[in-house]
Amino acid sequence: MSTVLDKVTPIIEPIVTDFGCQLVDIEYVKEGKAWFLRVYADKDGRIDIEDCVEISEAVSNALDQMQPDPFPEAYFLEVSSPGAERPLKTQADMEAAIGQYIHLDYYAPQYGEKFHEGTLLAVDQDRYCLEIRIKTATKQIEINKKDVAKARMAIKF
Repeated sequence: MSTVLDKVTPIIEPIVTDFGCQLVDIEYVKEGKAWFLRVYADKDGRIDIEDCVEISEAVSNALDQMQPDPFPEAYFLEVSSPGAERPLKTQADMEAAIGQYIHLDYYAPQYGEKFHEGTLLAVDQDRYCLEIRIKTATKQIEINKKDVAKARMAIKF
């Protein structure tokens, strides 16, 4: 049995693309008693509120036409920017982030830590190369992709 996201992603992605944007992520989550379908989109020059409104209206209309209804419960649709700490989910996302400050969460500790933040130096088929700071020293580390639970952009303080 396919999930709600499996059913709606092929409907949502071309709509987002038609507005000149990239689909960054989709979430279908329950918070408290309410369900939320969150669509995160972005584009060069950054997505604005008007883009979000237009995409939201188009997505809402398309989802209302789906038969049978893929949603088992009533839900709230939210369309927004992924924000400054946008997720990095694909190889292309990671390659685009080379030279940027990122955050990696691990399934199991790497170099004694559950996560690292640093500048992404390189990406290949199997590994990420990250430059991290430990107190006043910088160090380059390599992390196997299979060990990364989540990756996202990060804000350097």
